[in-house]
Amino acid sequence: MNIVEKIAMRASAERWALVADDVEMSYGELLEQSSRMAEWLKSCPGFENSSHPRIGLACVNGVEYIILALAILKAGACLVPVADELAGPEREELIERTALCGLVLGSTTEWRRDEAVSHAPSSTAAWLPLEARHLDHETPFAKLDPAFIRFSSGTTGRSKGVVLSHVKLEERIAAANAALHIGPGDRVLWMLPMAHHFAVSIILYLYHGACTVIGTSHLATEVLATAERTKATVIYGSPFHYSLLAADKSGFSWPSLRLAVSTAAPLTASVAAAFQKRFAKPLVQGFGIIEIGLPLLNTGDAADAPTAVGRPLPAFDVELRGDEGLPVKPESIGELWIRGPGMFDAYLSPWQPLDDVCVDGWFATGDLAEMDAAGRVFIRGRKKSVINVSGMKVFPEEVEALMEKHPSVARCRVQGLHHEVLGTVPVADVILKQGEALDSRALILWCRKSLSAYKVPVKVRQVDALELTASGKLRRV
Repeated sequence: MNIVEKIAMRASAERWALVADDVEMSYGELLEQSSRMAEWLKSCPGFENSSHPRIGLACVNGVEYIILALAILKAGACLVPVADELAGPEREELIERTALCGLVLGSTTEWRRDEAVSHAPSSTAAWLPLEARHLDHETPFAKLDPAFIRFSSGTTGRSKGVVLSHVKLEERIAAANAALHIGPGDRVLWMLPMAHHFAVSIILYLYHGACTVIGTSHLATEVLATAERTKATVIYGSPFHYSLLAADKSGFSWPSLRLAVSTAAPLTASVAAAFQKRFAKPLVQGFGIIEIGLPLLNTGDAADAPTAVGRPLPAFDVELRGDEGLPVKPESIGELWIRGPGMFDAYLSPWQPLDDVCVDGWFATGDLAEMDAAGRVFIRGRKKSVINVSGMKVFPEEVEALMEKHPSVARCRVQGLHHEVLGTVPVADVILKQGEALDSRALILWCRKSLSAYKVPVKVRQVDALELTASGKLRRV
């Protein structure tokens, strides 16, 4: 059954579903509006040309995004988010690879708006039909009853496009909520881009009857004013948001807060400690992965081990394996393998069903991790980003975390540089804090105090910016 129909069956029509600066919308109103938009979509030219149409959504964060996303799903189409930050060629590539039958443009989206042929009733959302095309694997794709196609943020390599069906989506949100315990009494303050975080978050909140509070500002004073006004019980954000909140001097203690989830980028000990000190609540780091959902959440040990991503949720199994595919010894680093419910159905391009990707039901994440004696998992880096220095492994993330503790450094990226004798050596690009000057020798000597010699960057270069993915992660080359 369609996930929107499942939400409608479970919802209490009079309860608040969404709250924003200028909108308060009940479940009844949200479902009515999304249903009306779904009927409009089905009447749009080009929609009927596919047995299971794929529709791109280009819309900014907000209530409108949620209404339109639910409308696309309600209409029986597969939702393909088109993120704001994509450049023109990247958008065109997404359209080509997913064979979209059309685009839904939000009210403030100007891209290709002059080509739109239909506008939604009582709305400025618009429909742009695209040239009818079919995937080479159209039949197996349609058999999945797909709900989403989402391309990863692309820290390394070319994203394959993850296909997620309605059935797997429901499995995924049920497994995640075994640890989150989101329910009708919760008001979740939302801070992240909806084009990148929607299926195991906002869909989860709606499915379990919670109210989503949509923040429109990253400024700590305004976020906390919204939290105070709405009595928010949960916040879902990135370490960037929590560092700003921790620095707030207003004195608001946020007494209604029960859960603060950190995701999208690694949580540092300093940000966790600052947030805990400011609000007397631990930051709970989650490990989300587009192929699986939320298999790890640090609910039980956030105060004692804030940089851990926690233990596996009840529905998931986790193993750390070495290069030969066998489990590593305790407290050793290995690749993180996971199996459990709600795993993706297929990669879109090139087409690979789940069973062709997994090994006996296990998915290799590409993340390198370590498990301590208490069973807590710590992410150490990406397998593809490891720098091999004469046979010794250097994890860029470890070196970056250290360098960013230096009082002059705002952000850092460590990469491998070819070396005739050692194979590869680490080098660091740094963004300095305002008013600071680069002393590369001093930074190198500072690293030597805490790192093994082979991990120390041989060169430090000052840069004005570092390329990031949409979710704020360093883009590695």
